[in-house]
Amino acid sequence: MTIDPASLPGMKVTVMGLGVNGGGLASALFFARRGARVTVTDLRGASVLKESVDRLREYPVRFVLEHHEEADFAGADLVIKNPAVAPTSPFLVAARAGGVPVETDLSVFLSLARNPILAVTGSKGKSTTASAIAHGLTRVFPGARLGGNITVSPLSFIDELDPGDPVVLELSSWQLGDLHGRGLLRAAVSVMTVILPDHLDKYPGMKEYVEDKKAIFQEQAPGQKAIFNFDDPWQRDFPAETRASAFFVSASPLPPDRQGAWLEKNGGIARLEGNGTPCQILAGTLLPGAHNRMNLLAAGLCLRLFGLKAEVIRAGLATFGGVEHRLEMFHTWKGISFYNDSAATIPHATTEAVRSLAGPVILIAGGTDKNIDFSPLEEVARTPRAILLLAGSGTEKIRALLAAQDVPYEGPFSDLAEAVRTAIARAMEATAQLHEVPRKGGIPAAGTNGVAVLFSPGCTSFGMFRDEFDRGRRFKETVRALTGPGSA
Repeated sequence: MTIDPASLPGMKVTVMGLGVNGGGLASALFFARRGARVTVTDLRGASVLKESVDRLREYPVRFVLEHHEEADFAGADLVIKNPAVAPTSPFLVAARAGGVPVETDLSVFLSLARNPILAVTGSKGKSTTASAIAHGLTRVFPGARLGGNITVSPLSFIDELDPGDPVVLELSSWQLGDLHGRGLLRAAVSVMTVILPDHLDKYPGMKEYVEDKKAIFQEQAPGQKAIFNFDDPWQRDFPAETRASAFFVSASPLPPDRQGAWLEKNGGIARLEGNGTPCQILAGTLLPGAHNRMNLLAAGLCLRLFGLKAEVIRAGLATFGGVEHRLEMFHTWKGISFYNDSAATIPHATTEAVRSLAGPVILIAGGTDKNIDFSPLEEVARTPRAILLLAGSGTEKIRALLAAQDVPYEGPFSDLAEAVRTAIARAMEATAQLHEVPRKGGIPAAGTNGVAVLFSPGCTSFGMFRDEFDRGRRFKETVRALTGPGSA
């Protein structure tokens, strides 16, 4: 559907899924401010949605909460769905049966905006990569914006954009699935980070999950650019499915016939013209972990392909401080560093987080299963000084894995504060042991920077928490409440 702003006054618009992370709210505000007759419907109640509901009070918005009514869909002129709602929802089926268009905040934005789009997806690393791209862009384009799956709807800033302002979109598989085949997403540069098993509680299998991801590059045009991970076997055939020029990122030097960027000991190198002269796009970084070096490498290559100079890219990425809930070191206390990695919702992410920290690690993990394989945790199961588990269906899989390797753990804990309190106690024990080493005549291990308490669940958050952002915020609040003053 082509959105004509002139037709919006009086249009009956149903927003399905107000939510708490911005997409539904931004959609409702966008249409209400333009005179549409907006109905907001959500299965959750007013207490959960209070902040979003309060933002809409000044507009004549009708609320239908804790249930949906079919008439709001079949009788609408337009339905805006939350990306998490399956297209097979009977309410959406009823809308389509009545000829009512079903859109998303992203499809509305892409149909209206004429700005350059830099699009990022992948199973992990997409938020860090997209945020680093946006951070680098602002040195040259002060009006550059970041939106999408990162909890900022692009409809919230569409009125603030000038025509040349680039927009970075982080896109989930569900968001891409809603855009598939629509001819709306033609990014100047697309970036695929890495494909890992995820959301298999919602998809029949990896094939279907990957198909949605591929929508990020399938409608790009000649002259546009697509970045793929050369080391990822899932992406081996992706370049053949796009008309965009293919570029690659790798942890090792690329073959001479591949254009792109790779990691070296002192940073990242880009080569954009076959055997042309390489240039350094990544030097120092504030972020720990090899996986974050790859994320920043992809961001640097994207910026280079968008026309930024290498020295500007290096300077921008060197000052990028990371993203909340992604291996976020937010607090230190009595020599203990606390890391919030709540966005680690699959075991691969937890594995990388554990590998990223040099000193003794106290790991808090566990949560709800997404019907995925937890075997990647076997690679680091013996690395943490202590493992504490939160209760959940995914935790039962972790317990079985640890038991098979005879790795001790504590829990499962059904109370976050109890788990954090125990983690702090274990961290203090580990700190005391580190301080005893010199007195016994030994030498502390190389690279030891103190004890870390790492909250990296490796599971989704539903059950004990509203979502991974709520989970991360509550972890940080609990740590600060239990430790008192520290430093960020």
